[in-house]
Amino acid sequence: MNWTRILYLSFLGTVLILAIAQEAGSAAVRDDKDKADTPASLKQKIFMPESDASKFFKRRSRRSAKSRDEVNAENRQKLAADELRREYYEEQRNEFENFVEEERDEQYERTREKTEQWREFHYDGLYPPYQYNRHHA
Repeated sequence: MNWTRILYLSFLGTVLILAIAQEAGSAAVRDDKDKADTPASLKQKIFMPESDASKFFKRRSRRSAKSRDEVNAENRQKLAADELRREYYEEQRNEFENFVEEERDEQYERTREKTEQWREFHYDGLYPPYQYNRHHA
């Protein structure tokens, strides 16, 4: 008799714990699946009325005329992009021109120094001090 009471009490405790655990599990998660998964609600989420759809496609089709505001906004964006592109290429051109000018100045300076060295080396005391103006007997 003692064992049966222990067995019944343990069985009753287990059933009670499972009932409380199931109650807690169902209380933690909302049970709105039945309402949300109905075909009508899914259809309303995916599809729109025909009149709204035709208005949407009429507004956004390729052949429909854009509003004046849309055209102005696009033109402002194009002008801004053109201005940025123009500034970028002007800056690049200026940098290249400065580089070329520095290279030419350096080349001119090297050529001038070489010419001076050549004149000093070939100077024979006569005027003008160029080798090709020397008088040979």
